[in-house]
Amino acid sequence: MTTARDIMTADATCVRSSDTALDAAKKMAELGVGAMPICGEDNKLKGMLTDRDIVVKVLAEGKDVRALSAGELAQGEAVTIGADDSADEILRTMTEHRVRRLPVIDGHTLVGVVSQADVARALPNPSTGELVEALSYDA
Repeated sequence: MTTARDIMTADATCVRSSDTALDAAKKMAELGVGAMPICGEDNKLKGMLTDRDIVVKVLAEGKDVRALSAGELAQGEAVTIGADDSADEILRTMTEHRVRRLPVIDGHTLVGVVSQADVARALPNPSTGELVEALSYDA
């Protein structure tokens, strides 16, 4: 059985909830990623931050990227997946919550992130196609 641990990108780097949106954007650019987990000073996951969040919720609204914190952009509790959860559970969770990235948790520790691209590389084409269709459909 393929698990989240098998297909995740390990060692996910967090942006601190106290970091500014500008700091977060610079980290994303440096790492070449479009999303990062937001972690508090206690190292606990607080949410996910995407490059789209920064554009839509900060820049497009004329807010100051140097003044707004990443934590202020976190939206409620992050949708996560367990490290030992199956590929079927990953697909179900991504589809149900309409998310393209899932933080992977082992106990209370963030151990990685599963992205739509990770799923596409690891799973057979029919499963991947169903996921892409589900995430691309505007309800």
